[in-house]
This record gives sequence, structure tokens and C-alpha cells, in this order.
Amino acid sequence: MAHVYCPECGYNNPESAHFCARCGAALVPPEEGESTEAFAVPEAAESLDPLEDLGVHGAALIVRSGGGRAGETFPLGTSPTAIGRSPECAIFLDDVTVSRKHATFTQEDGDHWTVEDQGSLNGTFVNRDRVETAELTDGDEIQIGKYRLTFLQR
Repeated sequence: MAHVYCPECGYNNPESAHFCARCGAALVPPEEGESTEAFAVPEAAESLDPLEDLGVHGAALIVRSGGGRAGETFPLGTSPTAIGRSPECAIFLDDVTVSRKHATFTQEDGDHWTVEDQGSLNGTFVNRDRVETAELTDGDEIQIGKYRLTFLQR
């Protein structure tokens, strides 16, 4: 059985995997004659505006990369908030790497937020660790499919 090594952490994944089981990085199977290039994150995606400047109070997710949607902001005003590929989700991410109902964000005990994977195929990652449920803190990176989001709370 062939394997694909993760370009980020070197983990040995099965050939059929699309994302690394250890760190969540996208796996690209090697092709003959493939060359590599350095990837630079655009400056606009590196700098996050304060939530106050965005008109958001409380918690929000900001897309850092994926699907050409860098900089989009999703306030987490209602709890629970579903994220997924289904148009019925409060946060709609239209890509095959995202499950129909991928994860749910829930506010607990005032200002504490958790994310819970809803049995997604590619998993939910918080700070590059695959999680079933995780408590979130300001600045956490969340990966859902090919999307990388930052959780901000003010």
C-alpha cells in the first residue's frame, strides 16, 4: 500500500488521505517532474483587523486562507453555530473538503467557546491538532477542510 508523507510534519499517511491525520495540512500526492515553489501569504491575510473595527462584538471567526475567502469574518453571535457545506449551516463553506455539517461552535458559561466536530470526514483541527471537542481561546487557528480560520474573542 502506497503512502503520502505530509509536507508540513512528515507524518506517513495512507495514499487515500487528503489531509494529514497528525497536523491537518493538505496532502498533495507527488507527481513526476513536479517542482516546488515558495508560498507567501499576502500581507492582507497576515494582518487581522481588531474586531471592533469590523463591527463585531464578542467572538468571531476570520478566514485566513482557503477558497479565495481570506479576510471574511463570521460573528459567532448565536449559540450553537453550525459550520459546513450545507446551505442550512450558519457559516457556509462551499468546498468538497468540508462536510455538510462539519462542526459546531457553542458558547458555554458566559464567554467560553468550544468547537465540536460533527463526525466530519477530514476532521476538525485546532492549532494543528485533530480534535473531537476543544475549548477555544483568542487567536486559536481552526482548520476545517482546506479553510484556515482564526478564532478571535474580545
